[in-house]
Amino acid sequence: MGSGPLARQLGTADAVVIGLGSMIGAGVFAVFGPAARAAGTGLLIGLLIAAVIAYCNAVASAQLAAAYPTSGGTYVYGRERLGHWWGFTAGWGFVVGKTASCAAMALTFASYAVPGPEWKQRAAAVACVLGLAALNYRGVTKTALLTRVLVATSLTALVVVVVSIGVGGHASSANLDGWSAMGTGGAYGILQAAGLLFFAFAGYARIATMGEEVRDPQRTIPRAIPLALFITVAVYLVVAVTALLAAGPHRLATAVAPLTAAVQAAGADTVAPVVRIGGALAALGALLALLAGIGRTSLAMARQRDLPGWLAGVHVRFRVPHRAEIALAFVVSALVATVDLRGVIGFSSFGVLIYYAVANASAFTQSPGQRRWPRWLNMLGLGGCLILVSTLPWQSVVVGVAMFAVGLTGRWAVLRRRTPPPHPPASR
Repeated sequence: MGSGPLARQLGTADAVVIGLGSMIGAGVFAVFGPAARAAGTGLLIGLLIAAVIAYCNAVASAQLAAAYPTSGGTYVYGRERLGHWWGFTAGWGFVVGKTASCAAMALTFASYAVPGPEWKQRAAAVACVLGLAALNYRGVTKTALLTRVLVATSLTALVVVVVSIGVGGHASSANLDGWSAMGTGGAYGILQAAGLLFFAFAGYARIATMGEEVRDPQRTIPRAIPLALFITVAVYLVVAVTALLAAGPHRLATAVAPLTAAVQAAGADTVAPVVRIGGALAALGALLALLAGIGRTSLAMARQRDLPGWLAGVHVRFRVPHRAEIALAFVVSALVATVDLRGVIGFSSFGVLIYYAVANASAFTQSPGQRRWPRWLNMLGLGGCLILVSTLPWQSVVVGVAMFAVGLTGRWAVLRRRTPPPHPPASR
């Protein structure tokens, strides 16, 4: 099968669409409930904080990807700029956290698309994972094409939702009162909401991890990452304000499907099916891009023997990391079939924030000739990531620390086995 380079087939528009499919699908239909629970209407401030930190991370990733246009993202950047252990830390956080996010997106798709008992939803989620993995197996251009269709459909659904709430006559500025909703409130609650909302902005990582498949990466990636982020921030702000005006923070905080609750509160029940269709398609688009991104990072780690070497295989015809994607599909399917991942947003945010902390530290070390943005943005991004990690729900912090401890300990044990002990000096 071989382990050669991947095919460079993606232009700027394709890269932007893949990033939008990851970001818009991941958060806009799910994350406002937990954020409202933490901060009430303060989630709007949390959204802006998350956007600023995401911008810092985005420019760091773009600058690094232009210098290292290969698959793997911050796993590669950390290895090259800081050392192998830092690269492994970033790659481990990305692969494990985003694998859990894949399962969450599959379950989100099923909850919107398949009403009925839980076993039917789990079966539909497994079928979704296997079907999208088969699509990824056929080549990245097919992934980009389907993601383009899904993003367009999801954005259309969001426009319908926003317009319906606006003309429904029940939206009120009085619903913007209430800074603490059900949760901690205050500055801590706003920072916690920002950490949770950051989960929704992490899609531009998929653009960087696909650096080996982008045409003219030194030009394309620095343009695509900020553009995808700016579009997503604008969409999120409009939807967040609209949902709060319609339902208020308390109703959003208790809703399983926040946008459905907002539509119903605005008296626009007739568009509820649009919300369900939009939620299902957005989750589908996010899952498609996640599978592609994790497969590329797994490929990069396997090439360096930080994951089993057989995962580095690249299909001779389709030029995709087919073994990594098949293994990922089976792992995600097992999670979907057996585990409840309702709290996965906080867990995923923990891993992704550590990933971007390493990205900012790596970008800080680049020379003036490689720099496109000032170093203070890297410092702001690094500090912001660490602050948001510390303010996530304590359960997410505990699971995240345990996850990194397992990965780092496992790597230490493997390296110790590979390195033979020194021979004692021969006796004379």
